[in-house]
Amino acid sequence: MRIHELAKELGIGSKELLLKLQKLNFPVKNHMSAVDDETAEIIKQEVKGLAKKEIEANVLEVNFPITLKDLAVKLNKKPSELLSIFLKEGKFITINHNLDQETASRIAYSYKISLKEKPTAEEAILQDVSKDLKPRAPIVTFMGHIDHGKTSLLDYIRKTNVVAKESGGITQHTGAYQVDTPKGKITFLDTPGHETFTAMRARGANITDIVVLVVAADEGVKPQTEEALDHARAANVPIIVAINKIDRETANPDLVKQQLSKLNLLAEDWGGKVITANVSAKTGKGVDELLESILLQAEIMELKGDFGRHAIGVVVEARLSKGKGPMAAVLVREGVLKLGDWCVCGLSWGKVKAMHDDKGNSIQEAPPSYPAEVVGLNSVPNPGEKLIVVPDEKSARSIIEKRKEEEQRKKVTAPVHFKLEDLYKKVKEENLKQLKVVLKADVGGTLEAVEEALKKIASEEVELVITHRGVGAINSSDILLAEVTDAIVVGFKVVVDPPAKDLARQKGIETRVYQIVYELVDDIKAALEGLLSPQIKRTFVGRARVKTVFKLSKSGIIAGCIVEKGKIMRKMPSHVIRDNETIHEGTIESLKRFKDDVREVAEGVECGISVGYNGIKEGDYIDVYSEEKISRRLQ
Repeated sequence: MRIHELAKELGIGSKELLLKLQKLNFPVKNHMSAVDDETAEIIKQEVKGLAKKEIEANVLEVNFPITLKDLAVKLNKKPSELLSIFLKEGKFITINHNLDQETASRIAYSYKISLKEKPTAEEAILQDVSKDLKPRAPIVTFMGHIDHGKTSLLDYIRKTNVVAKESGGITQHTGAYQVDTPKGKITFLDTPGHETFTAMRARGANITDIVVLVVAADEGVKPQTEEALDHARAANVPIIVAINKIDRETANPDLVKQQLSKLNLLAEDWGGKVITANVSAKTGKGVDELLESILLQAEIMELKGDFGRHAIGVVVEARLSKGKGPMAAVLVREGVLKLGDWCVCGLSWGKVKAMHDDKGNSIQEAPPSYPAEVVGLNSVPNPGEKLIVVPDEKSARSIIEKRKEEEQRKKVTAPVHFKLEDLYKKVKEENLKQLKVVLKADVGGTLEAVEEALKKIASEEVELVITHRGVGAINSSDILLAEVTDAIVVGFKVVVDPPAKDLARQKGIETRVYQIVYELVDDIKAALEGLLSPQIKRTFVGRARVKTVFKLSKSGIIAGCIVEKGKIMRKMPSHVIRDNETIHEGTIESLKRFKDDVREVAEGVECGISVGYNGIKEGDYIDVYSEEKISRRLQ
């Protein structure tokens, strides 16, 4: 085949093809050079790939939907030229007609241009990055069972008395505090519990770098310790264990380590990778070693913040002050938050009128990892909301208006998470190969039995992941964990707390409760079977031999064939075979007898076939199959 013939097949000029071949380093001299069939096929694929890369590199940003007139301006074409494309397709539109993203992109692609949706003002701010990266302090969250000394430990570190101010000695609020150590700064996030931690993550606030799991040396691992651990693992951050209250006579750190090892947390001194520290919030013993361990872990992580971009922070606490109005405790993640900055935070917005650090001192600016109390928002935001600095008041108002519109749409459409019924559809769309489950049972023995039964459903292709297991009623914490991990909640002989029912309905989380273990196992097994890729059973339908090839202006390449076996049917899967090898897979796009479109052609009859493949040649065979998807079963 000559180069000029190959160029004609590709629908481009000989000179253009020669230039492309030079880029691809093909040793071709001129348009009369000849290449064999195998080389011609390689050139076609390479040239098509090169053209695709060139189109993808030539990107225009536009807002969708876009009018035909505006698209013509962007493409530097006359509107009449674009109108003629639609007229050829039998569509009658005007230059003011709005084109959706798919249609506009298809038109632009024909001019070797790729269209991309222009980012909103908010997206542009979030995408704004600078090269001013500097080391920042690690952000550490204390988690664990109630009354194991999380806040007392933080209290000792900060050298202030927070616990005494709390009702009943239990933390009632969320706060961020930064402390100076001889080896560097550390920002601590003191939360009321893992539920709040996960609620913040559910809003997209993954602010924690390291989790310190606090376990009392005299009580060991408790149910809430396990829950806190599961929530920390779901956040996918390093975990350091602080074994607290070692000053007590009944303290047994080795027993704690043994219990932790059963939860796949093997201490370093036991041959594992988990850093542990024996501490006492009362005497201060081991606290310095804990801080050194945190800074060592942070050093390994090489934490850096962008000091040159628009500031982004996360609200960790918010309240309404009688004298100052709405106040938000913000932990800065990127950029430097300054006095006078305009910002948006959820559905709140305003200008930063005053800022204080965690000790109440007035400050002018807050760099990454720095906690600051901000005054100036028009309303009280929710914990976990992102605070974003915007250029001016106009930008702030515009972003808030769009957010309010989006909020209204959300109220109309309930969020949808994982459902067992549509599992296979989700697999096809996202290539998902895991089913995540939050498992609750009435007692520990039953929980172990159900878990063992589920583990027996084995498969190399799909995986059952138990995100959290626990005893007792299904609560709001389980629903929040299921939301951030996209899991389903399964209970055995338990009830669902009323608040959890409302939350599950609000968040769109599927919650199922069973009384018979076989029903639970069968449903999970059926869901996992939905994850398996189905077997494709092909049945031979017919074969046609290509006698000649026609190139029509409207229909493209048409193969003139005779049906040698069976029958040929339109819209059926097909293979083009040459020298006993399949060179193209597709479908029968069109089937003609003379000038008429037909549904099928019987054996011994001539017909015209289009399979959407321009490289088809005389002597090729077209085999047609029927395909049946067979659902696979787990053994």
